[in-house]
Amino acid sequence: MLLVTGGAGFIGSNLVAALNDAGRADVAVCDLLGHDGKWRNLAKRQLVDILPPAELPGWLQGRRLDAVIHLGAISETTATDGDLVIETNFRLSMRLLDWCTANATPFIYASSASTYGDGALGFRDDPSVAALKQLRPMNLYGWSKHLFDMAVAERAARGERLPPQWAGLKFFNVFGPNEYHKGAMMSVLARRFDDIKAGRAVQLFKSHRDGIADGDQRRDFIYVDDAVRVMMWLLATPSVSGLFNVGTGKARSFRDLMLAAYAALGANPNIEYIDMPESIRGSYQYFTQSDVERLRRAGYNGGFTALEDAVDGYVRGFLDSADRFR
Repeated sequence: MLLVTGGAGFIGSNLVAALNDAGRADVAVCDLLGHDGKWRNLAKRQLVDILPPAELPGWLQGRRLDAVIHLGAISETTATDGDLVIETNFRLSMRLLDWCTANATPFIYASSASTYGDGALGFRDDPSVAALKQLRPMNLYGWSKHLFDMAVAERAARGERLPPQWAGLKFFNVFGPNEYHKGAMMSVLARRFDDIKAGRAVQLFKSHRDGIADGDQRRDFIYVDDAVRVMMWLLATPSVSGLFNVGTGKARSFRDLMLAAYAALGANPNIEYIDMPESIRGSYQYFTQSDVERLRRAGYNGGFTALEDAVDGYVRGFLDSADRFR
């Protein structure tokens, strides 16, 4: 049996779909479904159990699992309840790490590119404690993920016991089906698609930095299928452990993203540039790009979907469909 925490969420539900497609019906999900329709992310899936996080400690007692894939978290970058975020994102992660260590169970967990802060030190996934200590996340969510990365790295550096396989994944800007419950945390493509479809102007931020054009702020956009492919590879390759970036290694602009969506619909671009709110101008990132060399050196050769192909598949297969769910 496999346990996927956050399995009803965006990346988690796509992983559950891939596991089902690979013939794994023995998947248990730990998540809160709430009232926002998140259950629809799992409506086509086969599960052996679904439980809330509060029941997880008792559920794990005496149980044997093939692996734990820990994707559950408070992922809003605007979260402000420090006690709740630390309890959910750090302390629960530590308890799962301890359980997997004690029970010799592979442990794959979600970190985040937000741990890199403003990117001033680059985006190299150096797993050493010294390198991690230099990072300065800019929000509570990023700090909570960074805190756990450092705790795992400290154990590894001291030669302390860890699960037989452990892997922390620093996801960059993941987009794709089943992200609709995330509200303001959805990808800009999902948030703006209805405007594109209706012929309304799509609003992007103007640039407030010399040498960068309006809409040319860049991110490492990675399609969720590629993120899932990395996790499936890790599950099939138990000899690989470590901290890895999960991005394409190629930064693309928000304008590129929107133009790809218009192309997928065969529509004429209609983009309007608006001033960035002054409250975020000082902390807004203009560029993120993962360094994926460590992942490649570890043996991963699954490649990454080109932005235009990923957007086309997302738009035609899901966003512009009567059924947007995977």
